[in-house]
Amino acid sequence: MNRKHTLLLLAALAPAQALATNGYFSHGYGTINQGMAGAGTALAQDSLAAATNPAGMAFIGNRADIGAELFSPSREYSVEGGGEPQPGTFYLMPGTRQSENEAFVIPSAGYNRQLTERQTLGVSVFANGGMNTEYSDRDMGTFGAGEAGVNLEQVFIAPTWTWKLNEDHAFGVSPVIAYQRFSAEGLGSFAGFSSAPSALSNNGTDDAWGYGFQLGWQGQLTDDLRGGLSWRKVLKMEEFDDYRGLFAEQGDFDIPQMFHAGLAWSGIKDHWLLLDLQHIRYSEINSVGNAFDPSTRLGDDEGSGFGWDDMTVVKLGWQWQQNADQTWRAGVSYGEQPIPDSEVLFNILAPGVQQWHVTGGFTRQIGDGLELSGMAFYSPEETVRGENPMGPGQQIELSMHQVGAAVSLGWRF
Repeated sequence: MNRKHTLLLLAALAPAQALATNGYFSHGYGTINQGMAGAGTALAQDSLAAATNPAGMAFIGNRADIGAELFSPSREYSVEGGGEPQPGTFYLMPGTRQSENEAFVIPSAGYNRQLTERQTLGVSVFANGGMNTEYSDRDMGTFGAGEAGVNLEQVFIAPTWTWKLNEDHAFGVSPVIAYQRFSAEGLGSFAGFSSAPSALSNNGTDDAWGYGFQLGWQGQLTDDLRGGLSWRKVLKMEEFDDYRGLFAEQGDFDIPQMFHAGLAWSGIKDHWLLLDLQHIRYSEINSVGNAFDPSTRLGDDEGSGFGWDDMTVVKLGWQWQQNADQTWRAGVSYGEQPIPDSEVLFNILAPGVQQWHVTGGFTRQIGDGLELSGMAFYSPEETVRGENPMGPGQQIELSMHQVGAAVSLGWRF
């Protein structure tokens, strides 16, 4: 496959203009995992398991999965108050604006093969949307430069090899290949704060490749208790050269490291109870974690970013095997959203304020080795309110709520 065809494939897989849920990462990967609010570090059930814990692929056998999620975020911001423009100030037009585009499709796929009694080889392909907004040009637009917004899309390809230490314990490794693309518009009014004004806004879509790896362990701790651990290092990405005047470190936008830990308990007949912890290190990526500081230039090594804090998410999942053909799932997760109230100005572009997710799901056996899974989730409205850091006395409030549903087909062979 040549580079052109590869780019076309990734463009088809990328979740066009979506905004994910825990910051800019999805609340889970794969329909089964999402149905339990993303819990599954200790219990793998499909070939998307490597997205959470590569070691889980050791326990699913020969299997293929394909699915898609319909995702609907509703995001807006409100501005109250104002002041007389002074040198170094930047006041927004008071009122409320809602971002356009509220329905997106996010695909996923996976494959796993049992090579020997102790080894498997597979691949998981999954995606993030993130930091998507599109505000109209009404009253000259959000920042006084017409239509304003950003769009970030990411696709991850994770070939995965696992090795069973014995019947109950396995280790897994995934060399992760990442592809992302980004565009921004309506930010021209910040040109005076940029190290490269010509590479700040309205430069179309830029793309970047990157790489890293993820390691994991999963195993049986007692007769009815499983455990799992996983770590993904920072994925080092090519720079967005067309936006080197926006992102810190001349367009750098690496993907943060992530940790998972989980337990799965089967002490009640036909039931599983799952507990997961997920930790995302947003603060380590300067373009995301640096605070907004008008005294620095956008694009410099220590230039302003979105000021996001690290995020820790607690996930609880439940699964009930009603009979041989029918499985039911539910879940709830909570993670304190990553945006401080001091960072509301720039995060109009990326209002990733969600905290709670409530989910439900099922799997139905529909044929020899074939199963249909479904999932739905709701994330209630969250808000962050703070003062415009460039407009003393002006208040900005960000808000969002989300709903979504997914279906997938799994084939055991």
